[in-house]
Amino acid sequence: MKLATEDTLSQSFSLDTLRGYFELTKPGITLLVLASMLVGFLLGSAGQIEFATLFHAAVGTILIAAGTAAHNQYIERDLDKLMVRTSKRPLPLERIPAWRAFAFSLTLLFSGLFYLILLVNPVAGAISAITALLYLGAYTPMKRLSFTNVWIGAVPGALPPVGGWAAASGTIAEPGMWVLFGIVFLWQVPHVVAIAWMCNDDYTKAGFRMLPKNDAAGIRTALTCLVCLVLIIPVSFALYSLGLNSWLYLIGALLSGAYFLYYGIRFQANRSMDNARKLMFGSLVYLPVVWLFILADRVLLFYIF
Repeated sequence: MKLATEDTLSQSFSLDTLRGYFELTKPGITLLVLASMLVGFLLGSAGQIEFATLFHAAVGTILIAAGTAAHNQYIERDLDKLMVRTSKRPLPLERIPAWRAFAFSLTLLFSGLFYLILLVNPVAGAISAITALLYLGAYTPMKRLSFTNVWIGAVPGALPPVGGWAAASGTIAEPGMWVLFGIVFLWQVPHVVAIAWMCNDDYTKAGFRMLPKNDAAGIRTALTCLVCLVLIIPVSFALYSLGLNSWLYLIGALLSGAYFLYYGIRFQANRSMDNARKLMFGSLVYLPVVWLFILADRVLLFYIF
């Protein structure tokens, strides 16, 4: 009996199992959420950064983002088995029992929520809770019903910088945070749609409706991306017009927006798999570069001048 218990514990804490739990958190997405929150926190601090609050906001954000990602995989575990791109995740391969993934994800979610409420502020906790609820309760089930899931999913995807600003200021009434929301919202739609175009067969197997109905030629799909890419340029300009960032950010944002738009125009002209892939990679470049220009601009503005 003792040996059996020891074997079970050994299996539970094996390196492969721990790696599986780590994969459940979608570390790449969690890192992007953290970066977006940090940008919101930095701008919301108005040059007076409280590093203790920043640390607590980062910990709480990581916990909630990781828990949301893990719970999404728990919900979609049977559907993930049907797609090549997700079939090797921990739950489809049964590297982790479903009930443990369920407990793990909810533990992270509620730990992060209470952590933010108690050690940052209730507003930041509320934003994070809304983000998780929209992602898991609206976006996740809507993926099998309608293309509108892309717009719905862009809302929780764009809330991390709002949460960061709220963590720094305790309010959601300042226009700058909603400019950040707009940038991420408009970025996310072409990012998701480009992936959906490349993986349409995979998504169709699982019953996901990630592209517009009756749009085999992709005209509406590409136009959706193009509209967002055109709008993201004036929205990103708003940070400069509000006085939150200087010319350094503005130049970087406009050049990055033009770069992103270029690939959207190419996809509009020719909806090939190659152009969809380039649009997707363009999206992966755009947001981190804009965040870096915001950070560099703030450092230049407050710590050099």
